[in-house]
Amino acid sequence: MATDGGIHHHARGEWREPSLSHRRIRFQKGLYADFHHFFLLTEGEGELHFDDGEHHALHGPALAFLPPQARCEVSIAAGAQAYLIGASPQIMVDAIGDKVESYSLRIFIEQLKLIEEPDALSVGEISPLISGFVRELGDPLRASWMVVSAYMRLILMAVWRISGGEKAEQRGRGESGTILQRYRQLVEVWFRQHRPISDYAEELGVTADRLHSICQRALGRAPIQLLHERVVQEAKLRLERSARNIQEISDSLGFRDPTYFSHFFKRKTGLSPAGYRAVARASAGSENSVLSSGYADWP
Repeated sequence: MATDGGIHHHARGEWREPSLSHRRIRFQKGLYADFHHFFLLTEGEGELHFDDGEHHALHGPALAFLPPQARCEVSIAAGAQAYLIGASPQIMVDAIGDKVESYSLRIFIEQLKLIEEPDALSVGEISPLISGFVRELGDPLRASWMVVSAYMRLILMAVWRISGGEKAEQRGRGESGTILQRYRQLVEVWFRQHRPISDYAEELGVTADRLHSICQRALGRAPIQLLHERVVQEAKLRLERSARNIQEISDSLGFRDPTYFSHFFKRKTGLSPAGYRAVARASAGSENSVLSSGYADWP
């Protein structure tokens, strides 16, 4: 867990009370340039202004989820009230975790989401979570990384469900698509255990050859390649976005020793873990293609 700079360098939480004047907020600015943001307009009017010139009117209640690449600002009309929360990549890594739903959340947070006119049950579910996030950050004696991360996990799950992500997943995409989706979910749960592919196939109720055929046909990669890519992606994220040393990262990913981890990582990326971290720090804010660019990089 990265704690350098304190929790307020990794999370923001603001309650905007009704005002007599119009207000404008830039989301990705300064410290918050790479944050994921939620904007909940509880009452009144607002408008999102995107850098490409697009505008989108908001009428409370309305919820917007804005990943870092959604460059925009929001204007809030006089009399409107809203919550604004944001989290750094480090908080998002902790919040998403490596559970069954983690793969779906990784993909989900790469896209801007607007939920207009949510029903009363949805507002009743999400509002206490967002206000709790804000309250936790507002108390300097209590503000806890663990609590903020837990709130963010609950918020992500709630918004994913409200926006229909869970129902879409349940509908599936045919037998092969369902097996592939379940394999990816199992990888999220097991990738640190370094299990053989035969364990995944047995859990899915198919032969290893059948699983290989599905992955190869859909993605052009064998199951073991997808598993290794997931491990490498997680290693990249931790090297870029955490303060842990190489041995701690190796241990957290289930490797038997850091030397084996270093050999594995260099074989897959061409760089040692220490070398990759040095490139990441030197390239902060750039578009270096060597670096992990987001959660959806794993296919």
